[in-house]
Amino acid sequence: MSESYEYLFKFLVIGSAGTGKSSLLNNFIGNKFKEDRCHTIGVEFGSKIVNIGGKSTKLQIWDTAGQERFRSVTRSYYRGAAGALLVYDITSRDSFNALSNWLRDARTLASPNIVILLVGNKKDMEESREVTFTEASQFAQENELMFLETSAKTGENVEEAFLKCSKTILAKIETGELDPERIGSGIQYGTGTSKRFSAPKKPARSPSDCACHV
Repeated sequence: MSESYEYLFKFLVIGSAGTGKSSLLNNFIGNKFKEDRCHTIGVEFGSKIVNIGGKSTKLQIWDTAGQERFRSVTRSYYRGAAGALLVYDITSRDSFNALSNWLRDARTLASPNIVILLVGNKKDMEESREVTFTEASQFAQENELMFLETSAKTGENVEEAFLKCSKTILAKIETGELDPERIGSGIQYGTGTSKRFSAPKKPARSPSDCACHV
């Protein structure tokens, strides 16, 4: 019997090839890390049910290929995403320099209210670092992104990245900024949700509304 959940969030994992996107997904889904992974061709998919603020939430995660020749294919999966991890490799200046292009695609093609968290992966390779924490933090601040450094190899901050993004989405649902019933929001009510709809209240009639004549 499948586990019930209250919400479903569609997630993207985007960024240049070789940044460890698939390793982040695999670590989060099954706590596994493969040293010799091949590049993703097209897209990979995974899902996991987590507890966010006391609510059982299913994360439906699409890991997209980073090579340019697959961009036209992967862009079709952006539509209707509620959240995204924008990943670069802290040992690769090129992957950091490409972030603006990935960010533009996400904000143009996905949900207009998509929640994006910048991820500096391969934190375990500090001796080969090419991108400082400070400059990545500045990029995140300038582009209104959350930011974490992670290691898919050791697992550091991997779960936190997905949960941090999810908590922000849930907070926006609770404030009304995001509406699960709006098409393309990247959010769906789950199997365990009991939606309550209240009929709009009719305004009380004032004496001036009376159609009687004296």
